[in-house]
Amino acid sequence: MFNKKMITDLDVENKKVLVRVDFNVPIKEGKVKDDTRIVAALPTIKYLLEHGAAVILCSHLGRPKDGPDPVFSMKPVADYLATLIENPVKFAEDCIGLKAEEAAAALQMGEVLVLENTRFHKEETKNDPGMSKALASLADLYVNDAFGSAHRAHASTAGVADYLPAAAGFLLQKEIQYLGNAIADPARPFVAILGGAKISDKIGVIKNLLTKADKILIGGGMANTFLKAQGYEMADSLVEAEVLDVAKDLLAQSAGKLMLPVDMVLANAFDQEAEMKTVDLGDVPAGWRVLDIGPKTVEAFNAVVANAGTVVWNGPMGVFEFPKFAAGTFAVAKAVAESSAVSIIGGGDSVAAINQSGLDDKITHISTGGGASLEMLEGLELPGLAVLNDK
Repeated sequence: MFNKKMITDLDVENKKVLVRVDFNVPIKEGKVKDDTRIVAALPTIKYLLEHGAAVILCSHLGRPKDGPDPVFSMKPVADYLATLIENPVKFAEDCIGLKAEEAAAALQMGEVLVLENTRFHKEETKNDPGMSKALASLADLYVNDAFGSAHRAHASTAGVADYLPAAAGFLLQKEIQYLGNAIADPARPFVAILGGAKISDKIGVIKNLLTKADKILIGGGMANTFLKAQGYEMADSLVEAEVLDVAKDLLAQSAGKLMLPVDMVLANAFDQEAEMKTVDLGDVPAGWRVLDIGPKTVEAFNAVVANAGTVVWNGPMGVFEFPKFAAGTFAVAKAVAESSAVSIIGGGDSVAAINQSGLDDKITHISTGGGASLEMLEGLELPGLAVLNDK
């Protein structure tokens, strides 16, 4: 399945290794608020240090609009990383150009250098060869360990591999193996749970999964559009009118694989203090909107999950950021955690729900990439993976 060169296939001793990591982490008042992605990269960083390399880390952070912006600086990430490893961690005030070159040249074996945000240069997202070459000039080898950015063809995720021997880090390998195997050779029954607001984001995913999965459970705002396509009045619920025909086509093709809610929790406003009521499937009364799946749907979904061999979950079942409307999402999280299936969770909201439930240690694999995991489920090739050297 995984035919790309691995970090273990490289001779890294006395080499400077440029590692693309996904350190796009939440920062508040100059402090890292969630270190999941930093911790996920540690096996690759430590392996390189233990095998006599110097490590140069590059990543983007946020979406800076017009060049350098202190709000999006990697400096707090570098400071935080220094608390997690015993090796010296240095910081370069740019990712290319003189400051980066000087810092990389001064770097000793066994040391780590964190480069400034790659997106401070607009050439990054354009996959500009000049920037790719400038990044490559800092090191002898390139390792991509940024699954969360592997679906982007940027200078630091794809272009740089044109100029250096390129291999995958441990996190990238793990992600590809779990998600790749889930699609290529899942333990059956293979159940996909899809939620979130929009069908339009996941049309390709649903089409691909209809050919692979045994059941697809649909919740969240997506379900409203399917129900509207079946002729139900959805009142003030979120519905994507422009994809109703697509929803009809998917239902027609689904051969009974798509499971939709049989009851729902309604609110009389999009507000966490809104009045709520649970109703069976039918027309939503005027002035009301669906904000969660109901208890009968939870029961039906959980029965399918309980018998699954593989479960892939992406997207919440309702507006789970409002505690009153989080019951469906948390019930599904519990069912996935308690099932004996190989469980794979991707997408920020689903991962947040699992973490908030305190069930993360019961999940086989929690993906670090939302967009990248969706593209894999859609069967697309990831640019950041395609450019790596074959074994």
